[in-house]
Amino acid sequence: MNQLRIAVVKFGCIGSSPLIEIALDERANREDILVRVFSTGGKMDAENCIDVADAAVKFNPQLIVNVTPNAALEGPRKGRMHLKDKLPNIPIIVISDEPAKKAEKDLKENGFGYIIIQADPMIGARRDFLDATEMVLFNSDILKVLAVTGVIRMLIAEIDKVISAIKSGGEVKLPQIIADAYFVVENYGGFSNPYAKAKAIASYEAARRVARLSTTGCYVLKDREAYMPMVAAAHELLRIAAKLADEAREIEKSNDTVYRTPHVKSGEKRYKVKFMEKAHR
Repeated sequence: MNQLRIAVVKFGCIGSSPLIEIALDERANREDILVRVFSTGGKMDAENCIDVADAAVKFNPQLIVNVTPNAALEGPRKGRMHLKDKLPNIPIIVISDEPAKKAEKDLKENGFGYIIIQADPMIGARRDFLDATEMVLFNSDILKVLAVTGVIRMLIAEIDKVISAIKSGGEVKLPQIIADAYFVVENYGGFSNPYAKAKAIASYEAARRVARLSTTGCYVLKDREAYMPMVAAAHELLRIAAKLADEAREIEKSNDTVYRTPHVKSGEKRYKVKFMEKAHR
């Protein structure tokens, strides 16, 4: 089987960044795709973004997934435009957070697909507060929110649609999505219980609010006595969002209605709800 070459290009890091390439091939046995990851680490300046874009170009991808905080910033924009200039006929999907809404017109005009996730918030990046332990705890909480509410399923479903279109030689229609709470939970959450769905919506909205607190603590407040509690409050709120997500999934588990969508070797999806049933078409 010919493998579709996918470059996952990461500028900086948001909650959607760490496991997206693994989520595309959760059991490491898909035979239809070959994935490589190219990352700037935490940096987002133009020079680093362009250097990583050049490395991705050398992989000769047939699809590019670009994950970045705030796609409206100069570094990510120059990086993705470099990819577009070097590979003008290759589809590119940009995955970003709520501040990227400022770049929506630019993304459309330049032919990018995009998925903007409102509940992928900024971390509380104040030196006296944020160390490696706090960073990992924050990202573990946001990953739980993104997974349970349906964001991860949405990202993989939209990428899989493009993969299928490229493989079949059909028209490639790139996503153009501003992912609010109701859209994600209703279309991708897979909840059977209305209380679980409500908790998932609450989780998503709480995570969205985290970004405002972090932004205020990092960029608006200058007094240490003011910004330290603010960034800490953002992380505390995200912990509550993760707890709500966990409670939503536990309700579905107790009802034996957890929705699962595993890939098979061909890259196709299978579906199941009951724990002991086999996944089916």
